[in-house]
Amino acid sequence: MTNPSLFDLRIGHGFDLHRLEAGDGVTLGGVFIACPYRIVAHSDGDAAIHALCDALLGAIGRGDIGQWFPDTDPAFAGADSRKLLKAIMQAVREAGYAVVNADLTVIAQTPKLAQHKAAMVEVLAPLLGISPDRLNLKATTHEGVDAIGEKRALSAQAVVLLAPCRSI
Repeated sequence: MTNPSLFDLRIGHGFDLHRLEAGDGVTLGGVFIACPYRIVAHSDGDAAIHALCDALLGAIGRGDIGQWFPDTDPAFAGADSRKLLKAIMQAVREAGYAVVNADLTVIAQTPKLAQHKAAMVEVLAPLLGISPDRLNLKATTHEGVDAIGEKRALSAQAVVLLAPCRSI
């Protein structure tokens, strides 16, 4: 990678939160995880991917996931968030950028994610166009505090760094 000007680099931050209810599992980072809950959402509710989408859109100055895929549009009911991420990555490429690296944190009291993190990275890294070592995925709980800690919700935060395609 040549040295891009610091002014060519773009950083974006994303956040997403969804309620939980009784169910048979959740999808996070494109991976289905069996557990006694389900995510309440218009799409598949993959908060990890939604946070990445918002981070990417923020980095290129193109709004947020709700503008791109409104929850009032029946076309996105039950949508696979991996497809939403692919569409946003196309916009990133069209803007002349590529992902340098991403850092993703999932905050959930349940399900426990330690055994699923590697699978999530294996799904997400190719979608972002990066090698797995350029995607860091962390999981933490809320120590029993608030809706997340009481297993009524989960959330995710993401930060991405983009550089012009010509410099990667």
